[in-house]
Amino acid sequence: MKFYMPVKVYHETDCVRSHAAELCALGRKALIVTGKSSAAKCGALGDVEEALEQGGRQFCVFNEVEENPSVETIVRGAQLGCAEGADFVIGIGGGSPMDAAKAVAFLMKRTGANPADLYDASLPTDALPVAAVPTTCGTGSEVTGVSVLTRHDKRAKGSIPHKIFPKLALVDAKYLAAAPRKVLVNTSVDAFAHLAESFMSRKADAYSMAPAIAGLSIWGSIRDCLLEKKAPAPEELERMMRASVFGGMAIAQTGTCLPHALGYTLTYELGIPHGPACGYFLAGFLREAGEEDREAVLDAAGFADFDELEEFLGDALGNPAVPQEILEQAYETMLANTQRLQSGRVEVDAKVLRRIVFN
Repeated sequence: MKFYMPVKVYHETDCVRSHAAELCALGRKALIVTGKSSAAKCGALGDVEEALEQGGRQFCVFNEVEENPSVETIVRGAQLGCAEGADFVIGIGGGSPMDAAKAVAFLMKRTGANPADLYDASLPTDALPVAAVPTTCGTGSEVTGVSVLTRHDKRAKGSIPHKIFPKLALVDAKYLAAAPRKVLVNTSVDAFAHLAESFMSRKADAYSMAPAIAGLSIWGSIRDCLLEKKAPAPEELERMMRASVFGGMAIAQTGTCLPHALGYTLTYELGIPHGPACGYFLAGFLREAGEEDREAVLDAAGFADFDELEEFLGDALGNPAVPQEILEQAYETMLANTQRLQSGRVEVDAKVLRRIVFN
């Protein structure tokens, strides 16, 4: 058994300011990779800029990262970073900016912007130092080496083969207060999917199951507030973020399973956000699991039974309508991917896969 976690994590209020010296120690000039506005609105961008200025570090900002970032966006970010002479990268936001920051740092290490390098597994996995500041509560990207990108040439989403872990993760739940309720719900469902899928992975062992079960328990304590109309209390936001970090720690060891792989088709073809896209297949996947595994996930998350889980997912996600032809596309794509098909502790053949997809 092994547990690989090379990321130094600080999870506390005002941690960007408190640990500014460690952030500034990563280099002389930072490329900040983020989206158009959310990092500024929640205060994370301002905190990072202030920390860098007080530490005497220069920085430039690439704020063009879209939801489900494309390879083309990564190339533009790397080109800017190289032109500006940046020697470390800071990703601020949800999974998209943090995943983008890792890929940008990988390309910048090569002082060029050849997109083919991203998918060349023969290249060494080295990158400029990366720091991550999450502002949503689902991805866990701040503690994983994964970078999921959109490839328009293949009409698909998927991870690059290189595992690029941040050197430093600065986790502060106060940034969640500015997130729209729908974002909190969608990303929290993603966190639940990470935790459940990691626990169900064929790669799971005692060391990966420990953060998965711990995260599911924390997640279970906040799931009801996701359906409420009032704003979550600070302590609830704290638990949302903590569950997300545990989910990232778990999948860093095991990867994800079928719900994530199937969800990529819904996101690319229909624009369904990542969390709901994974959640769409999650109940069907768990239904096919062995009773012991299924009950362990339900118990840890505080669900009385499988029906209660299905009801929660329906209420939280609104049961998005997915055309039959898109489900068929997801089914056929996954059926051809034999390695991913058997990633979980569920024996999946064509018949079982059809039940999961068309549940």
